[in-house]
This record gives sequence, structure tokens and C-alpha cells, in this order.
Amino acid sequence: MPTYVAAFGWVSIVDGFHGFWPTALVLTFCSYPYVYLPAAAALISVDPATEEVSQSLGRGAWRTFTGVTLRQIRPAVVAGGLLVALYVLSDFGAVALLRVNTFTRAVFTSFDLGFDRTGALVQATALVAVTLVILGAELAVRRHDTRYAKVGAGARRPPHILRLGPWRAPALLAMAAVAAGSFAVPAAALVHWTAEGVSRPGSLAEIATAAGNSMGVSALGAALTMLLALPIGLLAARAPGPLAAVLDRLTYLTHALPGLVVGLSLVFFGINVAYPLYQTQWLLALAYATLFLPLAVGAVAAAAAQSPPSLEEAARSLGRGPWTVLRTVTLPLTLPGIGAGAALVFLTCMKELPATLLLRPTGMDTLATELWTHTSVAAYAAASPYAALLVLLSAAPVLVLARRALTPGGRP
Repeated sequence: MPTYVAAFGWVSIVDGFHGFWPTALVLTFCSYPYVYLPAAAALISVDPATEEVSQSLGRGAWRTFTGVTLRQIRPAVVAGGLLVALYVLSDFGAVALLRVNTFTRAVFTSFDLGFDRTGALVQATALVAVTLVILGAELAVRRHDTRYAKVGAGARRPPHILRLGPWRAPALLAMAAVAAGSFAVPAAALVHWTAEGVSRPGSLAEIATAAGNSMGVSALGAALTMLLALPIGLLAARAPGPLAAVLDRLTYLTHALPGLVVGLSLVFFGINVAYPLYQTQWLLALAYATLFLPLAVGAVAAAAAQSPPSLEEAARSLGRGPWTVLRTVTLPLTLPGIGAGAALVFLTCMKELPATLLLRPTGMDTLATELWTHTSVAAYAAASPYAALLVLLSAAPVLVLARRALTPGGRP
């Protein structure tokens, strides 16, 4: 669920839900998976024999956890925490709706409301500098991620079930609070307001128009992103080297930039360099491609790496040229990865708010921008249908990808 949808859910049913601490609460609920998922994966990979050795030397459960287990999962936890810092630093929708002055809100206010392009550019430059510092710290943590490594497969043990005893109820309450804060409360707000919002005269036509615009520009962004990702992903899988490494790093660098900064940069680019593209969907699609290219490159590279190069070599040995091999062998083999990457990029484009606000053509409204517009003036009933439809449309590709991942062989 996008942060601005979660913020809308909270602010629409809780009076006075504004300021620093409410914003921190919403962003925590929305970003905790960035720490939870890598930490859980690291815990699964921990060799239980190391914990058993620690306990055999007289250390209790707490000292074993802090001295052995925590040290092994610390790189994953720290890297996840730095990703959260990047995510929060680049967030715009939640902080703007909950009225907290941050870099992103200041940049948008200077440019869109104050018409101060120079001030917006200076603030955006400062935001990029802070982003690069956090990105450098995250890369440094990843480089040191190999300090703890298993030699061999490690000891295999059945999972040890820890009896919580009197801590069972507090643990369940904590888990329920996370589920309620991250999903249940915003979902309840959507259900509460949607029926009233749909009943407004002319609302269905407006919602349908916004949904069509969202899907159209997201499809255009996904197509452009996949077109750019194909050569980079195939190069990374088939010809790894300095060029592939540089291109891969550059795509991830742009992905780390806040959407507001990318959107503002393309506004200046469109006005001063490529004016025919300004105020067109193509410039917005270019922003999507700049922001979400790594998602597509990763999917294409993973699919290409799993397909055997021997099939391409066999086709070449039969006299087929490089382009024919690419069209008849390589692309069909990587088609599942291309489809997964396109679905993921489409989903992410649907949710992108700041770049869409800055670059959408005049008169074009999307689900995200309509939700933003109505929520900004506290028209919660009018905003709710857009939020509900945005969540539903965004969930569809996730369900398809989840079904594919859980099906043996990767085929639904």
C-alpha cells in the first residue's frame, strides 16, 4: 500500500492526525518490510551449530542472541535500515498530507506553489547529496556483508519452537498492532468512505477517466522501461564485464533518487532541451523509466541467466545470425522474466505520485493525482474511490506474480 494511501486512511478517520509523530508512525508501518524481510532471510541462514556452541560454553539465551545471532544478521538489519532511510527521505505523499516540512515537501512547495525554480533546484541538490551519503553507507554495509560466512552446508536442525509463556499475549498484540496499523486501519477507512464517494453525481465517469489515464500512462512507462532494460539485462547475463557493471550501477543510482528530484530534473530538461516532449505523456514515461529501470533489468537478467547459452550457440552453429537468434531463441526464453518485470514496473508506475504531479500533461488526472487533490482539501469521501481502485489495480499484478512464484515450475 502506498504511503500516501495509508496516510489518507489514518488522517480521514483520526482527528488531528498531523505532525511529526503521526507521520513517523505511518512511514514505520509502511516501510518495516525493508528490515523485516532481509532480517528474516538472514535468521533462516544462520547456522544453529554456532548458537549451540555458544550455549555449551555457558552463555545463556540472551548472550547467545546478542553475541552470536545478532552479529550474523547485523549486516542485513543495517542494510535494511539504510534502505528505510532512503525510502523515508524520498517520500512525498505521506509527509505532504500529514503536513510535515521535509526536503521533498519544501522542493514541491517552492516549485509548484511559489514558482521559485532556483530555490527548488537548490533544495533538490541538497536532497540528492543526503541521498548519495545514505546510498554510499548502504553500499559499504553490503561490501562488509561477507564477514560472517558458513563453510559448507552447515548443521541441519529442525526449527526450535520457543515457548513465550507470559510474553505470548504481548507478542501477539505487537503483531496485531503492526497488521492493524499497516493495513487494517487504512483499509477500514477506504471501506468507510468509498460508498459515499461513489454515490456523488458524475463520480463514476471521473473515476473511470482517471483509471484509464493511470493504466494508459503506466503501460507506456512499462513498455519504455522494458525497451531500455532488455539490452542492459541481456548484457549483464550474457557478457558480464566492466560495461555491464557500470550500466547496472547507473540504473540503481537513478532508482535511489527521489521521484520528486527526477521529476523536477525532467521539467528543466523538457523546458530547456526537449520542449516538444514537455507536457506530454512521453516525458512522464521517461521519468518512470528513469526511476524503475532496475526493477526491469533485474527481471530480464535473472530470466536470461536461467536460460542455457548452449541453445543460442546451437542456433548460431546452424547458420542463424545474431538478430535471428535474439528474436527466435533468446527473447522467447526470457519472455517470463520480461512479463514479470513489465508487471512490476506497471504496478510501481501506478503508485508514483511526485513525478506524476510534476510531469503530467495539463488536464490529465490519474488515480494518484486525484487522490492527492481531494485529500489536500479534506474531501475524504471524494478521494476514497480513487484510493480503493488504486489499491485494487496495484494488487492485481502482485497476485499474478505471487501465484507464479508459488506454482511449481513458475507457470500458473
